[in-house]
Amino acid sequence: MNDSKHPLSLGQQLMTRLDEAARCSLPGGGVTRLFCSEEHRRVLTLIGDWMRQAGLTPELDASGNLVGRNDRALAGERTLILGSHQDTVVEGGKYDGMLGVALPLQALQALKDEGIELPYGIEVVAFGDEEGTRFQSTLIGSRALAGTFDPASLEARDADGVSLGEALRDFGGDPGAISSLARAPEQVLGFCEVHIEQGPVLEHRDHAVGVVTALTGIERHRITLTGKAGHAGTTPMPGRHDALVGAAEMVMEADRVLNATQELVGVIGKLDVRPNAVNVIPAEATFTLELRSPDPRGRRVGREQLLSAFANIAEARGLVLDMQQTYSAEAVDCADWMIEALEAASEECGQPAERLFSGAGHDGLAMHDVTDIGMLFVRCRGGLSHHPDEAITAEDAEAATRVMMAFLRGFDERS
Repeated sequence: MNDSKHPLSLGQQLMTRLDEAARCSLPGGGVTRLFCSEEHRRVLTLIGDWMRQAGLTPELDASGNLVGRNDRALAGERTLILGSHQDTVVEGGKYDGMLGVALPLQALQALKDEGIELPYGIEVVAFGDEEGTRFQSTLIGSRALAGTFDPASLEARDADGVSLGEALRDFGGDPGAISSLARAPEQVLGFCEVHIEQGPVLEHRDHAVGVVTALTGIERHRITLTGKAGHAGTTPMPGRHDALVGAAEMVMEADRVLNATQELVGVIGKLDVRPNAVNVIPAEATFTLELRSPDPRGRRVGREQLLSAFANIAEARGLVLDMQQTYSAEAVDCADWMIEALEAASEECGQPAERLFSGAGHDGLAMHDVTDIGMLFVRCRGGLSHHPDEAITAEDAEAATRVMMAFLRGFDERS
């Protein structure tokens, strides 16, 4: 048991906090915490306490972000923004997103305990929604800060028919005031996020941390195939217009193209069938297609190849095809000076930190529109993420916290 003679290390303290946050979840495996949910409300109570312990003043903003500011930020001085998202996928892990909220607060509290006052403004943001699990409208909070929030997304509805705008008002936000959250670029020093890698590179290199060079581009499409329902026992096989069979052929074509194309990955992650009955030929199948690549040209070529193949499959099977793009975010580069600052901080802490690319999207995709961005990756076991078995070690948590402390101490010399 811990006592005053054997205080917990920074890494152990951080792991304890992350365990506490993980209990703010719907029942079931892993962590499920959706935007503007009761679990969201509960975790913000925890995060608000962490912010106050770090010397920050917490405030829920109009878009559902919890923002903690130090005195200099409250006084209007130029500000460095840190943070990540609190929301999760369904039955996700306890570190994706939340690590980037808890770790900078742990680092700031440690600096405060050492009597170090940073000579610039600090904001730590627990972004409300990055995963898009509840409303399929991602980066809500970070787009609000960047000034690129689309008010039309307030009409998006969850599975129960509740609109994003309604949920936000019930949560204590103010949809009508979101536009006022946009940060003035001249007032922002930069945005830096800590995140688990969600890949195996750091584990293969046996490094605790890595410095990110760029964030991937992402696009999503909704594909709907309409055929003709019929009795499964009396309708002859030849001439059927089975929407699910057409969708299955498209899934296999997507897998073939994605495996054959360099620097392009993707997934068909959701499939809905109507009428979804055991003895009825499917009349309609709707599925999602997500494509990711750092190369916009490669993503465009892959998209065109797939959508052309889908059109040919639909025609051959007598199906009506409807294809709609639902989301798009171009790849963005991390700022050279931010990369170098994180490398210098890692070197100061004795941590090798090679550069690597992020294959996932993050709040930095939005924040890039208002300021320079940087990102520090932390090793995760097996590269596993969006899964209940997502894991990091206390030793790596300690190393990353120390790197963030060094980054913050030296930041004024580089900004």
